[in-house]
Amino acid sequence: MNRMTISRAAREAGVGVETIRFYERKGLIAQPPKPVDSGFRDYPMETVQRIRFIRQAQEIGFSLREIEELLSLRADPAADCRDVRARATVKRDEVNRKIARLERIRAALENLIAACPGRGALRACSILSSLTDTEEGLDTHRMDERP
Repeated sequence: MNRMTISRAAREAGVGVETIRFYERKGLIAQPPKPVDSGFRDYPMETVQRIRFIRQAQEIGFSLREIEELLSLRADPAADCRDVRARATVKRDEVNRKIARLERIRAALENLIAACPGRGALRACSILSSLTDTEEGLDTHRMDERP
């Protein structure tokens, strides 16, 4: 019999054993029962496929909580593709907000770098002064605004 131990399941899924244990603790995958006759749990191929799903969803930005919701939808016969699309749309909008915020941060950093002479005494550093003096430095409130 060709059993799939946790180490083989991890290898097949492209993750570490600790990742599988973590997903088990989080309830994202079920831990197979420990057989009476041996010390090794037998992981079904469906678990490997579920781990791959989780990893792919993480790669495109879904949190574990959101992945749990996606897995619930996947298991719900009454669920509709529209439900998954709605979650993907929300995630895309969240990513767009993060990108916009990062672009504002980059612009602020570019302004700080451009204003800095790059030499001289540290006490006269325009970057450190801007970060210390909130009235003349970065407008952090503006940077935290959502478009």
